[in-house]
Amino acid sequence: MQNLDVQTHRGDRRCVCCLVFACPRFSFCLVTIQAISWSSSGAVRIIDQRALPEAEITRDLESAESVAEAIRQLQVRGAPLIGIAAAMGLVAGTREQRGAPRAGFLARVNDLAALLGAARPTAVNLRWALERMLRVAEGTPGEGTDLWERLRGEATAIWEEDRAMCRRIGEHGLTILADGAKVLTHCNTGALATGGIGTALAPVYLAHEQGRKVHVYVDETRPLLQGSRLTMWELVHAGISCTLITDSSAAALMRQAKIDVVMVGADRICANGDFANKIGTYGLAVLARHHGVPFYCAAPWSTVDVSLADGDLIPIEQRSPAEVTVMAGRPIAPEGVTALNPAFDVTPARYVTGFVTDRGIVQPPFSEGEGEGGESLQ
Repeated sequence: MQNLDVQTHRGDRRCVCCLVFACPRFSFCLVTIQAISWSSSGAVRIIDQRALPEAEITRDLESAESVAEAIRQLQVRGAPLIGIAAAMGLVAGTREQRGAPRAGFLARVNDLAALLGAARPTAVNLRWALERMLRVAEGTPGEGTDLWERLRGEATAIWEEDRAMCRRIGEHGLTILADGAKVLTHCNTGALATGGIGTALAPVYLAHEQGRKVHVYVDETRPLLQGSRLTMWELVHAGISCTLITDSSAAALMRQAKIDVVMVGADRICANGDFANKIGTYGLAVLARHHGVPFYCAAPWSTVDVSLADGDLIPIEQRSPAEVTVMAGRPIAPEGVTALNPAFDVTPARYVTGFVTDRGIVQPPFSEGEGEGGESLQ
């Protein structure tokens, strides 16, 4: 066990870094994973996901600017989690304005919401959480102190609601996983991506909790290896049977009938059921259809964006080519090559067996209204 506190100052941005523990590979403690929380000072405490699996590092993000940077740099990631982080970042970033008059406080809130909202374009949960926080700020009477206290309560509520939604997703998804099921998943959709036990991994966690024998095949998920670094780390922590595979192995496993179901997450789901998820998801959906393997998308209802008719309208984040050409600080391609690095792809609704949400397993189209969804499959 090693403990280390480091403080860094960059202009008006302040970040406190604490190395909680560093452990040898494949030596893990069975602990509850909490990807985000409030620190005692009111900062946003996150697990820095760039450091996993070699070390678990928590960072206290003291400002909205540092939260936005953490989202951009994938220190915190996963559509539900970045929505929670943005809401909490809005609170952390306005602590010093608590004594301000109402108009000045609201102006600062709007400025920081715009900053946080621009951190990543594809995940709709980010926009959803910030719009909710802005509505609360505008609708709360009083001055800066009153508004700040209400915003802190709302950010905490968003976090707690996500935890409950994850549990409900898991409960609905349990109907898909028979004892002995072999599941293929992509990227990371567990506790590190949400405020609770995850989305596509939530049914796996609950099946394990109930004593069902479930085996998970985990795509490594190039280029940033969220499957191998994060999902495998989570599953090993939980004692769940799992096997890491290269992304290109999925077709062979399906052909060999070693996959019973594919379960993935989503960053945005359109009204017609087209959805964006980590690059490589579309290919898995096509493979699953060809081999007759059920393909499910799991996400909270906040991921549904009925303002977009179909997937062609989803903004796709383009990330640095260096994420493709460099690994662990070493070049893996010739210097100067051109590399394409979209963070997400769009899977057409026709390839999806069902959407596992906190409201049940449903089918599109999805409609306007907080209580309205698609056709239930349950």
